[in-house]
Amino acid sequence: MSSSDIFFGEVLGTAVLILLGCGVVAGVVLKKSKAFEAGWVAITLGWGIGVLAGVYVSTQLSGAHLNPAVTLGIAIDSGKWGDVPVQIAGELVGAMLGAFLVWLAYYGHFLAHLGDREITAGARVPGPKAFDEPSATEERRPARRAEPGPVLGIFSTAPEIRNTVQNLATEVIGTAVLVLLVLGIGLNEGLAVSGTGGLMVALVVVGIGLSLGGPTGYAINPARDLGPRIVHALLPLPNKGGSDWSYSWIPVVGPLAGAALAGGIHNLLF
Repeated sequence: MSSSDIFFGEVLGTAVLILLGCGVVAGVVLKKSKAFEAGWVAITLGWGIGVLAGVYVSTQLSGAHLNPAVTLGIAIDSGKWGDVPVQIAGELVGAMLGAFLVWLAYYGHFLAHLGDREITAGARVPGPKAFDEPSATEERRPARRAEPGPVLGIFSTAPEIRNTVQNLATEVIGTAVLVLLVLGIGLNEGLAVSGTGGLMVALVVVGIGLSLGGPTGYAINPARDLGPRIVHALLPLPNKGGSDWSYSWIPVVGPLAGAALAGGIHNLLF
């Protein structure tokens, strides 16, 4: 595989993954969607199918890592690091592209949702005195736009309970399970040749979501969280709120640590 094949393969596969994954969340979250309030099971199934589709459209080009954590785990286990920068760059670009396509597909729904009275009533909208000096009360109260936004969960993850140690541990554990499976599949050439390996990974992603996704929304993929979070920060969405950058390091560091742990364990045992 050439570097260009690897890069564009990872862009394509990760974009499809994020389009379908963030897309199912948009369908469940946005009020005017036919899938509104379909629930967590629908979200986990959507992400699993996103993984399956992303793998099948890109595996012949790049090997379909679609995840810097998977890329890191494989590199640690195999000792092959040459393509890692190209793979991670493709994954991040693909994640951003997929998130942008979700915004495009649900454009009118985003506007309708963010224009809802429940959203606008809590937003700080500039009025006649927008450029006056803020009062002492306003100075003490942080602007709502700095808080996690009402549609941020469509793009990136957030914990239900903010506990740094627990949130980090959840991402480490979930990603270690994923990477151990990927590395285990690599030991069985028949799974890779038949294409069954991609299906197994997709099913495990659904399982991780059902079993371990409750605390943090299970990023288990640094590009999956960081790329869409950047897109959320850049998109011209009214009343979108903040992008929660104070939490953003956990769904990056946690999956990478979990991948390193899984890669080391697999290399030691096999």
